[in-house]
Amino acid sequence: MSQDMQDPCGRRRVVITGLGALTPVGLTAEDTWQAMLAGQSGIGEMILEGLEDCPCQIGGKLKGFDPHDYLGRKEAKRLARFSQMAVIAAQMALEDSGLELSDEERENTGVVQGTAVGGTVIEVEDGLRLLGPKSLMRISPNHLLALPPNMAAFHIAKTFGFHGYCNTTVTACAAGAQAIGDATEWIRHGRADVMISGGSEATLTPVAVASFAIMRALSTRNDDPAASSRPFDAERDGFVMSEGSAIFVLESLEHALERGARIYAEVMGYAANTDGFHVIAPNPDPCGSIKAIRQSLADAGIGPERVDWINAHGTSTPLGDVAETKAIKDVFGDHAYQVPVSANKSMLGHGLGAAGAMESLSCVLSIRDNIIPPTINLDYPDPECDLDYVPHTAREAKVDVVLKNSFGMGNQNTCLVFKRHNG
Repeated sequence: MSQDMQDPCGRRRVVITGLGALTPVGLTAEDTWQAMLAGQSGIGEMILEGLEDCPCQIGGKLKGFDPHDYLGRKEAKRLARFSQMAVIAAQMALEDSGLELSDEERENTGVVQGTAVGGTVIEVEDGLRLLGPKSLMRISPNHLLALPPNMAAFHIAKTFGFHGYCNTTVTACAAGAQAIGDATEWIRHGRADVMISGGSEATLTPVAVASFAIMRALSTRNDDPAASSRPFDAERDGFVMSEGSAIFVLESLEHALERGARIYAEVMGYAANTDGFHVIAPNPDPCGSIKAIRQSLADAGIGPERVDWINAHGTSTPLGDVAETKAIKDVFGDHAYQVPVSANKSMLGHGLGAAGAMESLSCVLSIRDNIIPPTINLDYPDPECDLDYVPHTAREAKVDVVLKNSFGMGNQNTCLVFKRHNG
């Protein structure tokens, strides 16, 4: 392998060549991107049976999405919603990549997917509701098979005939980003030439929403859904749940160049750890987040001064946004005030295990288009959150390096560094 195919640590370089997405603001990667650049919110009224007294009545659902249009009725019926979305987004990503694999190459092509709960919540709730007072022996034989979190990865592998490494990261809100990082490692160390990776989540269900609402973690701005998710704003009152999927085709640089692939960006850095502090609350001393940011930049061989944009985790929670701001300041020092930071969740809502993947989509496309998407709804800046959060309007800027933060429940910390590929 020639030296330019390796990173400074002698590992194979990894690039992104295909994108696919289903999100609350668009049913393709490109539609999602254009909606975010326009500052469109995907949050709306959400009517769920049994939640009439819930203080939260809003969420980010897919609009106009019918899995039967993509999979057919028989196949769609076998898959939980999160698996349906993952397979469809994977199809989009593969088509976008122009990848044509031989049977031999498929034997070594792998899948790593991220999710927080998979099909467990939605499928159990749907099954109990459909059964009502009937005997459990009337349940569908497919029901249990739709539940496990690894089913999205399995169905991608089965649908497209991939027989390499297959795994699922279940690290809450960090899962989608961590899946991309884990897939990158698999290619870096020569275990695969191609990996299909991302995240998928479908948890807009009565039990899930009620659970977060009882924790007082969700926004209750029901009278103005589009303004409900407001990261770094002084009037933020919690996150807004959403659903969706984003899938990427990752290849070794050598493999991509050999077939003349279009390259969106290079995955340069990855780090993951945990604070081990609290099941849901962020650590007031964000030591784990700080370490993950530092380690991802070190893994990329890039200093903080080279970062052009930070794609924040930015959940719109009172504690989380302050903790992330502290972490950025610790790593970047005075330079933190010179680096744009923005939060896609202001538009997409919080896709839990899919969030890191959906937000990585904008990292890659910001590099392609040299533009930074905004943080919408930032009307009243929090004095404790005093960085440049690109309020309201997208900003044209030279974007060569992007840091992506994803911090999940259980204090899971994952950071990725994306870089423009310059040959």
